Amino acid sequence: MAFGTQDNTDEVMNEINMTPLVDVMLVLLIIFIITVPVMKHSVNIDLPRASNEQQLIKPETLRLSVDATGSYYLDDAKIPENALAPQLKLAAAQNPQPDLHIRGDKAVRYERVAKAMAAAQQAGLRKIGFITEPNH
Repeated sequence: MAFGTQDNTDEVMNEINMTPLVDVMLVLLIIFIITVPVMKHSVNIDLPRASNEQQLIKPETLRLSVDATGSYYLDDAKIPENALAPQLKLAAAQNPQPDLHIRGDKAVRYERVAKAMAAAQQAGLRKIGFITEPNH
């Protein structure tokens, strides 16, 4: 093993420098020593096995619209504000529960849409969405 300078410049050095390889291997060894105990600290449990089927009954969609004057429309039928909560409670009692899609006019006060959302939450509706139009 010749680590010094070579006297003859025509000879090619045919030995591999092992120092970088040993350095990389030591770093990998340290990483594995640190991470293996972390991976072993888990609770071994036997999970139950079950199969599920797709729900064949699609829930209906309930459309609640609020026009520019603040009037409420439930599935295109105008309803007074005091009748909104009982109608939403009836819808929440259905199985499967329908999705509620709220469509608010852009000129309506936010308070009217917020009251509709609060009534839907108090009625127990879990799936509420907002309908908007995309920009052209």
